[in-house]
Amino acid sequence: MTSRSSVTTARASSKARAVARTQTLLKGTNGIGTVRRTVLPGGLRVVTETLPSVRSATFGIWANVGSRDETPTLNGATHYLEHLLFKGTGRRSALDISSAIDAVGGEMNAFTAKEYTCYYARVLDTDLPLAIDVVCDMLTGSLINAEDVDAERGVILEEIAMTEDDPGDCVHDLFAHTMFGDTPLGRPVLGTVDTINALDRGQIARFYKKHYDPTHLVVAAAGNVDHATVVRQVRKAFDRAGALSRTDAEPMAPRDGSRLLRTAGKVEVVNRKTEQAHVVLGMPGLARTDERRWALGVLNTALGGGMSSRLFQEVREKRGLAYSVYSYTSGFADCGLFGVYAGCRPSQVHDVLRICRDELDRAATEGLPDDEIARAIGQLSGSTVLGLEDTGALMNRIGKSELCWGEQMSVDAMLAEIAAVTPDDVRAVAADLLGQRPSLSVIGPLRDKQADRLHEAVS
Repeated sequence: MTSRSSVTTARASSKARAVARTQTLLKGTNGIGTVRRTVLPGGLRVVTETLPSVRSATFGIWANVGSRDETPTLNGATHYLEHLLFKGTGRRSALDISSAIDAVGGEMNAFTAKEYTCYYARVLDTDLPLAIDVVCDMLTGSLINAEDVDAERGVILEEIAMTEDDPGDCVHDLFAHTMFGDTPLGRPVLGTVDTINALDRGQIARFYKKHYDPTHLVVAAAGNVDHATVVRQVRKAFDRAGALSRTDAEPMAPRDGSRLLRTAGKVEVVNRKTEQAHVVLGMPGLARTDERRWALGVLNTALGGGMSSRLFQEVREKRGLAYSVYSYTSGFADCGLFGVYAGCRPSQVHDVLRICRDELDRAATEGLPDDEIARAIGQLSGSTVLGLEDTGALMNRIGKSELCWGEQMSVDAMLAEIAAVTPDDVRAVAADLLGQRPSLSVIGPLRDKQADRLHEAVS
């Protein structure tokens, strides 16, 4: 038999768990730039950054699901679902959703990545309650009707076709496949024509139910917002849908893992009638939690991050071999990529690849001089701040930080991390990463002899 005192204690404990937990993560000056976090009963997290000086606000909901969470038969389901959440709820039709935001001059959109999905609306601060109600309704009350699934299938197939018509975009999907193979990280976010045609309403609805639990979600708002008001409005919207009934639920922890990427020397070529050959030469990079990521950011900026970068100067300015050439990094929970992209005439592809490979090898063996590193640190610091000048960028920063790292970092702290990078740090990460044997992806009209020679670039 259970005693009265133990029943009372259990009820008290349950009540304690049901109370929203709020904390200030970053203190701003006079409230400006202050970041607060509340965990609601049901495990839903709400983070806000307050900027009273602006007249806009951006509201977003981040879901901890991306294309790497799909099985081969479900490839493309995350992005398919992103489209379907705009198609209507029990309270609003698709037209009601779009017209509500259009009527106040706002903008609404969404994007799907390998490890997360985000839905957002940017409006005047006075219209934030409307944005909260509409976006929360989409996330919690989507109908996912069979007729909408069938109608949207054609839209997504057109989006795939549009991507295929842009080889400069498509080559990055090819490079992911070159590096990761037929794995969730190697498959395209959009899916393929075959997988999209095979997906049905039941599969997508089950995927929605599994991955859009409040414990998987982060709500983020930035701009002229009041944290307590946002929390109250979000809680009301989720309560209306009965989405916060599990009062003992806790938020999902950030992804982790120990995948070790070992791809080296692999070449994939798609022969296509294009005006240019599009190439990505690259190798394994760093996971997004790796402490060396700041040094890699400086290295990436120096090598291919601007008009003064080595690759831009050597390939475009000195030799005129390409219009677009740059380097980039992609960091995932447990691994990463470093790549160099260039688009050039097919007859010049081997010269471009030779120069890019020479520059990577030179950076790995000789390192970069102090003046180049200092310039890259200044460039990276400036672009970091300038990239956070609007409420949409701020919402992205706090939402992604909560979802992917489980913590917030102030702009000043980010700048301090960049400034703390030493020339030795940059040279060490260059030797470690760029010293690896690269892999190569190419899309373009290459003759057989040209294609056969591509292995020289990775040997």
